[in-house]
Amino acid sequence: MSSRDAPPSARRDAHRNRQRLLECARRAFAERGAEAALDGIAREAGLVVGTLYRHFPTRLELLWTVLEPKLRRVIDEMTASLGQEDPWEAFRGLLEVLCTAQAGDRAFADFLARRFPGDNRTEVAHNEICGLAHQVLLRAQEAGAVRPDVTGADLLVLLWASGCVSETTQHVAPSMWRRHLHLAMDGLRASNRSDLREPAWDLELLSRALPGRQAVSRSASG
Repeated sequence: MSSRDAPPSARRDAHRNRQRLLECARRAFAERGAEAALDGIAREAGLVVGTLYRHFPTRLELLWTVLEPKLRRVIDEMTASLGQEDPWEAFRGLLEVLCTAQAGDRAFADFLARRFPGDNRTEVAHNEICGLAHQVLLRAQEAGAVRPDVTGADLLVLLWASGCVSETTQHVAPSMWRRHLHLAMDGLRASNRSDLREPAWDLELLSRALPGRQAVSRSASG
């Protein structure tokens, strides 16, 4: 029997179960990251894990459903940053958008730091975010606002560092990451820059260094 053929009470129950699962998943992913235990999410929702899989056949499907609204909002805000007249303000706004979005949300931080093969939707969103960031960075560099030796990999490391500060201090000083982001921004300015003794990371080396860059597992326990 399809969902359309089910009696109204069954459809209401199914909708209620789905919403409960999404609420619990949103909290669990934000607190514990993309690998939060799926059976724990089901238990918190008062359901068995089989019910979770009926609504969300894979971990990635659940994660995407939780993150999609935020991803769309972030992409819209990044696009707005690109439209700012001042290239430095556009660059500063871009970093503010991304760091604000990941603060207190480990799943979003995971999404920025890794790839999730097997789902075209996540690849498209990830590529769109990276493409917008590249455009904003390149425009700021061409305007002489951002030092020319900054790379996309440098921005990923900055996001990673900001996420670590946010995660470590959120229960004591939840806005501390902003101070260190602004200190880092001063280091990215082209004016009065010093020579960097270390070469830029390439993305392959970065992928080996950042934790959890492998694909999200589909196990129930995570």
